[in-house]
Amino acid sequence: MSQPEYIATEHGRRLAYRRRDGAGPAVVFLHGLRSDMEGTKALHLDDWARTAGRAFVRFDCSGHGQSDGTFEDGCIGDWAEDARAILSEVTEGPVVLVGSSMGGWLALLMARAMPERVAGLVTIAAAPDFTEDGFWAEFTEDQKAEMEASGQVALPSEYGEPLVVTQRMIEDGRSHLVLRAPLDLPFPTRFLQGTADADVDVSVALRLLEHADGPDMRLTLVKGADHRFSEPAELATIVAAVEDVSGSGSGGK
Repeated sequence: MSQPEYIATEHGRRLAYRRRDGAGPAVVFLHGLRSDMEGTKALHLDDWARTAGRAFVRFDCSGHGQSDGTFEDGCIGDWAEDARAILSEVTEGPVVLVGSSMGGWLALLMARAMPERVAGLVTIAAAPDFTEDGFWAEFTEDQKAEMEASGQVALPSEYGEPLVVTQRMIEDGRSHLVLRAPLDLPFPTRFLQGTADADVDVSVALRLLEHADGPDMRLTLVKGADHRFSEPAELATIVAAVEDVSGSGSGGK
């Protein structure tokens, strides 16, 4: 596989990305926490884009994949800045945002910050506000004390090494919550959620659907799908959602 391209952001971070030229609106994939642009969903969308002749961009947030930085030094605000840099410097005109898990939160932040650039939005097991409603809300008193004493807590993870949650990640997350204030999504929006997701409960998807406001917004629940949402039928559901919002969306730079 060829080497990725890179951009240097105004915040001094070097980000890896891959871009496929094609028809618009360009589809931009935003990966999840401790994931990257080489995951199953990103690669499936890249293959779809190649076949369909669509423009497609995928990238690694700082501290992830082939981008520079250390994961433990990052936070939602940093990764949102990364996403905005990619949208501003790598894409032009309207885009369709596809956000997986944490990437769903980032996509919502981009939709709030630059709605004029968004032609459509698809989230997959979106995890908005997870630093507050997931990590912090579920910490034990001992974990909160450990956070205060050492500035971080290591959580066991089924995906590999323990997940280190830092005090900076928690505190920064509180500055980027999207479920506490009006969230206008004035473009076609599709939320996808598996009923067997052990990381993001169905209630999060329902809360997001109830909280957000938009003229064309739908939630699809897939019975038995887990957080990876990467089985063939689930990948087909993602593509169908992208095609759906692409056909009816509009936007401009």
